[in-house]
Amino acid sequence: MQGVQGEMVTAEPIAQGMTTARPLRAWQRRAITKYLAAGPKNFLAVATPGAGKTVFGLRVAAELLADRIVEQVTIVTPTEHLKHQWAGAAAAAGIAIDPNFRNGAGATSSDYRGVAVTYAQVAAHPMLHRVRTEHRKTLVILDEIHHGGDAKSWGDAISEAFTPAVRRLSLTGTPFRSDDSQIPFVVYEPDGSGFLRSKADHTYGYADALADGVVRPVIFLAYSGEASWRTSAGEEFTARLGEPMTAEQTARAWRTALDPLGEWIPAVLGAADLRLQQLRRHVPDAAGLVIASDHESAKAYAKILARTTGTDPVVVLSDDPRASGRIAEFADSDDQWLVAVRMVSEGVDVPRLAVGVYATSTSTPLYFAQAVGRFVRARRPGENASVFVPSVPVLLELASQLEQERDHVLGKPDRDKDGWDDELLADANQLKDEPGEEEKAFTSLSASAELDQVIYDGSSFGTAAFAGSAEEQEYLGLPGLLEPDQVRALLRQRQSDQLSDRSRRAREQQPEAVRERAQSVAERLAALRKELNTLVAMYHHRTGKPHGMIHSELQRVCAGPPTAMASTEQLEERIATLRSW
Repeated sequence: MQGVQGEMVTAEPIAQGMTTARPLRAWQRRAITKYLAAGPKNFLAVATPGAGKTVFGLRVAAELLADRIVEQVTIVTPTEHLKHQWAGAAAAAGIAIDPNFRNGAGATSSDYRGVAVTYAQVAAHPMLHRVRTEHRKTLVILDEIHHGGDAKSWGDAISEAFTPAVRRLSLTGTPFRSDDSQIPFVVYEPDGSGFLRSKADHTYGYADALADGVVRPVIFLAYSGEASWRTSAGEEFTARLGEPMTAEQTARAWRTALDPLGEWIPAVLGAADLRLQQLRRHVPDAAGLVIASDHESAKAYAKILARTTGTDPVVVLSDDPRASGRIAEFADSDDQWLVAVRMVSEGVDVPRLAVGVYATSTSTPLYFAQAVGRFVRARRPGENASVFVPSVPVLLELASQLEQERDHVLGKPDRDKDGWDDELLADANQLKDEPGEEEKAFTSLSASAELDQVIYDGSSFGTAAFAGSAEEQEYLGLPGLLEPDQVRALLRQRQSDQLSDRSRRAREQQPEAVRERAQSVAERLAALRKELNTLVAMYHHRTGKPHGMIHSELQRVCAGPPTAMASTEQLEERIATLRSW
């Protein structure tokens, strides 16, 4: 029997044992039971990265093929790399999927039970894919379905191409968006506040997965420091990462910290490598990933890592035709470091990744969640992941809210952007050969680094510790195999020891300090800033208020500029005020 454009139709049953290729996790069993009982035309499964969405999707496909409910499977992915990843997983499950299907050919071998294509491929010729879908009973698996809202053309294309499908299974680990682009085949319901909210048929969040031991606990190490830059008008500014600033100042301080010519990046990369070496004592094949914003920065970071470690890291650039192969080689190797550009959202699936450096100024919740998702895949009990981030409010908030589940809300007015939105996700995935206006508007001068705080399970631990200090080493030296409760207990102990040690040193050094020479203005300012930051950290741990909120309240009560520009008198007033609270 002939199919579309000569494609052969086969009615042969799927291979025996396909539906029992791999034991299912508890959440997968629950989701499949729900799916098979309802037999829905559309089904949205939201599962945290690393939970096993691919296994779930392929098990559904196997069941439907075995029951002859569908005759073929079409898998739609965001990237070329993921097409091949899905095809490989399908082959292991006994389902032959063609990842090399091309629109120009319009057909594939009858040996295949389906094809894997990209959203862009469907958008290029939606009618071709509609004809294929109409001709045979088809299950369409839409991987990372939130991409269906990336562009109107993509959404319209997959609607046109796959509306005739017998079944549609939508999968995502990060369904939330901050725009009003409706995602095709997703159900929206009134939320009681006058808005429409996406409704998942089955949800398995990070908190659930962590409790089940399916994913690793993630420890965020937030690094602050002072950043200095010069504007195009010749004005020089200095600000501390994490302090209350305007969106423009935050962006410039952040980008200054990420400048490979400064001190911040080398210090953080060095700390990340120390953390990786500690993890490899317990997990010998553990690896690290540096997430860079652009090609130039990635290459510069790679050189710094090479100097730090004595070994060249693997560099994967988004426009490299060999990118998928290089990622696969890295996954199977014992290489320690991978530096990637625009390969984070989807496409980097290396379960042994355990240390990350978020060296990009992209701060959309979608991008951040997908980036962190690269490090959470658990392989054995007790593994934990460490992600190094710039200490800026938007990232600290996202790190603290890792366990929150977010739905897609339509029609919500006055969205909080503060200069950061999903446009940045699209922007981060664009090739850039020329600097933008923002990059031309200022020049980075210098940036120092210090460990500001450690975030775990929504809580903050520790106080400011200079890069390379013994205090920093205490946090970098956490064992590589710890259960979640042990991580929390150790962090509390580290913090208690740190505060006790500082109090002891202050008492011991007091008599000597009296005899020391008078401090210079720079030394006095640095000492007062450090004292204020320590007090802010202590107040944070007592009240739970974010560091930035405490600094803002002090600035409001005492008046004056941000801490980085405050005078000694203003800093002393804020210290006295905070001590009185």
